[in-house]
Amino acid sequence: MTSDFLWAVRAQPTRGPKPALTLDRIAEAAVAVADAEGLTAVSMQRVAADLGFTKMSLYRYLPGKAELVALMVEHAVGAPPEVDPADWRTALRDWARHLLAAYARHPWALEATVGPRPLGPHELGWMEQALAALSGTGLSGTERLDTIAVLSGHVRMIAQQTAAARHPDAQFSAGITAALAGHADRFPALASTMAAAATESRHDQAFEFGLDRLLDGLHTLTKERTPS
Repeated sequence: MTSDFLWAVRAQPTRGPKPALTLDRIAEAAVAVADAEGLTAVSMQRVAADLGFTKMSLYRYLPGKAELVALMVEHAVGAPPEVDPADWRTALRDWARHLLAAYARHPWALEATVGPRPLGPHELGWMEQALAALSGTGLSGTERLDTIAVLSGHVRMIAQQTAAARHPDAQFSAGITAALAGHADRFPALASTMAAAATESRHDQAFEFGLDRLLDGLHTLTKERTPS
């Protein structure tokens, strides 16, 4: 797999006929298919047909399906958000919220960003933003990378649940309540916790709750790493 095409400067021609296809047009068509029907519906032939071209025409621009998906990720997730690197906690909170919003817009990107694949400047830019915010925390290089892995894992978990259900926490709670019917005596801690939660007004707050706890723990660690 090659990512050279993701990094090439796309100069705009000033003279002569415009190219029949562009990477941006290909990306837009492929993203439209994935948004409507999922990533499995995307193929070189399908995207070419939607654009009114033959499958072989796409191979003039992309080596194959893996590169097409990488192009889709670059186009759909987009450039990283602007965050304030001077305040690592606020920066990481904003970063995580923007990433969750990107996955909410394009749920197929969860599947597309797993495993070895071509990486483009946008995807690396997201990592750069988060790591830059951690540069003055005293954390080691491995700890900074692990922080991004844990944060992105939390985002992905919530995004996956959200993609499966409009209100994941509420639907999961409803499923537990139904399963407990007639069996509460076997799971007393779970039953009492569910009863208590039923009287509370906050629902679907797992993302913010988890994010706060992760950042709290990171704050404690940075205090250990930096001298007072």
